[in-house]
Amino acid sequence: MKARFGIVVFPGTNCEMDTYHVLTRVLGQDAAYVWHQDRAPDPYDCLILPGGFSYGDYLRTGAIARFAPVMERVAEHAARGGLVLGICNGFQILCEAGLLPGAFQRNRSLRFVCGWTHVRVERADTPFTAACAPGQVLRIPVSHGEGNYYVDPETLARLEARGQVLFRYATPDGEITPESNPNGSVANIAGITNEQGNVLGIMPHPERAAEAVLGSEDGRLVFLSVIRYLSEGRAVRV
Repeated sequence: MKARFGIVVFPGTNCEMDTYHVLTRVLGQDAAYVWHQDRAPDPYDCLILPGGFSYGDYLRTGAIARFAPVMERVAEHAARGGLVLGICNGFQILCEAGLLPGAFQRNRSLRFVCGWTHVRVERADTPFTAACAPGQVLRIPVSHGEGNYYVDPETLARLEARGQVLFRYATPDGEITPESNPNGSVANIAGITNEQGNVLGIMPHPERAAEAVLGSEDGRLVFLSVIRYLSEGRAVRV
């Protein structure tokens, strides 16, 4: 049975077609676009908020998108245990919507960064990393101006204690160093989940590293993890 993905599209989203291509043509799953004004989209196994510049990133990244009608449905989906994946701008929107903790600042360099990074998989027992090995290093690109993830020390301690940090920027050998951090994110964080583990925000773009012709196939492991999890019948279609 194929998994059914809903790809949420806001004005300014620009990675929806890449994501659709990977899910349908590369991985053979069902996917459909969900417009930002849709308050009652069809049931899906997983909702994806792809990258881009929703609403032109006015005010700050994700600040306007969080008020879009579809976000009520995204929150409801998450509350019922459905999987939600936010990529880059999608990660920023999930933080603004309160579905993930933390916030984003301008990159430490104050410059837009676009290029390959390496991220270390911190846990492989989650719906988003089940196809990975613990400690595996994935080569996935980033593309953002506000990717500097921040949480206060108390919240960071809770994230670490609960195992909510799934990806950290690292060297190709898996070392966590300041030099491997492209944006200044606290604790080299590249991806976190909510406390329940069914909502993931990841700053690098796995959909841009899902085919060999693109220079890496590591990103498809994130999608394959979700598909594996769903194939085991452990998710709720809402």
